[in-house]
Amino acid sequence: MVKGVMTMSKEKNKGIGFFEKYLTIWVLLCMAVGILIGRYLPGVPAFLGQFEYAQISIPIAILIWIMIYPMMMKVDFQSIKNVRNNPQGLIISTGTSWLIKPFLMFGLASFFFYVVFKSLIPADLAQNYVAGAVLLGAAPCTAMVFVWSNLTKGDPAHTLVQVAVNDLIILVAFVPIVSFLLGVNNMFVPWDTLILSIVLFVVIPLVAGALTRTMMIKKRGLEYFNKRFVSKFDGVTTIGLLLTLIIIFTFQGDAILSSPFHVLLIAVPLVLQNVITAAFAYIMCKVFKQPHNIAAPAALIGASDFFELSVAVAIALYGPTSPVVLVCTVGVLTEVPVMLLLVNVVNRTKEWFAK
Repeated sequence: MVKGVMTMSKEKNKGIGFFEKYLTIWVLLCMAVGILIGRYLPGVPAFLGQFEYAQISIPIAILIWIMIYPMMMKVDFQSIKNVRNNPQGLIISTGTSWLIKPFLMFGLASFFFYVVFKSLIPADLAQNYVAGAVLLGAAPCTAMVFVWSNLTKGDPAHTLVQVAVNDLIILVAFVPIVSFLLGVNNMFVPWDTLILSIVLFVVIPLVAGALTRTMMIKKRGLEYFNKRFVSKFDGVTTIGLLLTLIIIFTFQGDAILSSPFHVLLIAVPLVLQNVITAAFAYIMCKVFKQPHNIAAPAALIGASDFFELSVAVAIALYGPTSPVVLVCTVGVLTEVPVMLLLVNVVNRTKEWFAK
C-alpha cells in the first residue's frame, strides 16, 4: 500500500509499479534478512529494544510514520462532497468494509485457528493469531486501492471518495470494533491504549498530510502537487516499509524458525477473507445494477487491508515479538498476489455488468 500509489484526479491510468508487483518477494527477502540478523547478530534486536516509550518501539513508530504520512497527503477530503454522485456504490463499499469485513475476518480466524487447526496450533497461540487477524481485518486499505482501481479501470472519483470516507471512519470505528472483537476473543485491551495507537498512527499523519497537501497546493498548484511533489516520497516510503519488515523479523525469527508451517496456516483465513469480501461487494453491486467501474473498486476496497496500521497497533499493544504481529506481517506477504488475482477476475467478468 505504498510506493506508486497515485492521486486519482486528472491522472492517466497506470499499471502496478515494480515494487508493488513483487512485494511478496521483497517481504520474503526482508524476512530472510531479519531472521539472519536476529539469529547471528542478537545484539541488534537487543539494542533496538532499548528504544521504547509506553511499550511502543520508537524506531518502528518513526518508520511507520514515514510509510503512512505520504498516503495521507494523497487523500483529498474535499472529494467527499461528491458522495451524492453515486450513493449506492459508496454504501455498498462502506458497508462491506465496516459491517462485513471485520466480523468475517474474526469468524474465519476463529474457525480455522480454534477448530480446523486445533491439533496443529496450541490454544494460547491460536488466541494470539485470532487477535492479529482482528487487527488486520478491522480497517480497509486506504492507499494501494488506488492501484487496484487503476488496473480495473475503476471510477477514480468513486475510489477517491471511498478512501477519504474510510480514513474518517477509521478515526471513530476502529477502536470500538477492535476492542469488541478482542473482548470476544478474551483478550481485553484498555481503550486508552487503542486510542493512543490511533492518535499516533492515524491522526498525526492524517493531520500532517492534510496540512502539507493544503499548503503545497496553495503555493504551487494541484498539478505540481499530484505529478511532482507526491512522487518525491515514493522511495522514502518504500525504504520505510522494508526497514520496518526487517526490524519486525529480527524479533520474529525464532517464532518463524520454530514453526514455519504456521505461516501457511495463518495465510488461509486471511486469503479467504480477501476473496469472500471482494465477492460479496462485487455481487451486491451487480444486484443493485451498479456499473463495472463502480463495482470493481468497491470489491477491491473491501477486500484489501490497511496492514501498515495493523502492524503499528499490534506492536503498540503486544510488542514486536508477539505472535499477533506475525499474523499482521503475513497479511503483507499475501495481499499483493491475492489482490492481483482478484483484479484479473474482475477484469475478466466485466461483461456481467451493463455498460
